[in-house]
Amino acid sequence: MHKMKGWVLGCLILCILAAFFFFAMRGYSYISYTLIFLAFLIAVHHLAPLWLRRVVAAVTCVGLCYFCFVEGLVITEAVRGKQLQKAERGSLIVLGAAVHGSEPSLALYHRMASALTYLEAFPESRVVVSGGQGKGEDISEAQCMHDWLIRHGVEEKRILMEDRSTSTMENLRFSWEILNELGTAPDDVAVLSSGYHLYRAKSMARSLGLEAVGVTAQPGYPIYTLGMFIREAFGVTHLWILGD
Repeated sequence: MHKMKGWVLGCLILCILAAFFFFAMRGYSYISYTLIFLAFLIAVHHLAPLWLRRVVAAVTCVGLCYFCFVEGLVITEAVRGKQLQKAERGSLIVLGAAVHGSEPSLALYHRMASALTYLEAFPESRVVVSGGQGKGEDISEAQCMHDWLIRHGVEEKRILMEDRSTSTMENLRFSWEILNELGTAPDDVAVLSSGYHLYRAKSMARSLGLEAVGVTAQPGYPIYTLGMFIREAFGVTHLWILGD
């Protein structure tokens, strides 16, 4: 009976934490899903018949192997993108993230700050800030980045705006259309995004004929970043199956 109370309490705590991250914290939903999944595994271990426990264990092992494989690709690209000294290109595409009203989200702030570092390191490079205006956004993501970079000393003539896109693929497609019209070579482009997003972004860029180098933005809060890395496994799978 004591053991029963222990695992039930453990599941309850996991579910309470999951509800907290889901309802009280913006952007932490995949942490919630992970906690719910752990509670499910504990419950199955204690309540399910042997055959079902074996099936769940087998499926979980296969899923974890696949997850680790995908995350290996994602993490490798994120680490490679930190090598700024190897990333000098004539043009930098900064992928958008959410804007809350007219203020940048944490993810967008880190991308802008990293773009500023890049532009200071390579003063001959220009930048395409990319992102349309979505629900709950008073201005486009591109406009938010444009204004922020100017306030932090970047010359306006170095900034190009792409403010039509609604997805990562459109970010890259529309940005490349702008650069292509200016005569930019496919291998003279860098793409900047959050580390967890960089593998997928570069894969999409290749599908458009771009030979872009990746640049990793500064990380956010550790738990938030962990959740985004977990989510990215599903994003990469979606890309592999559906192509976007």
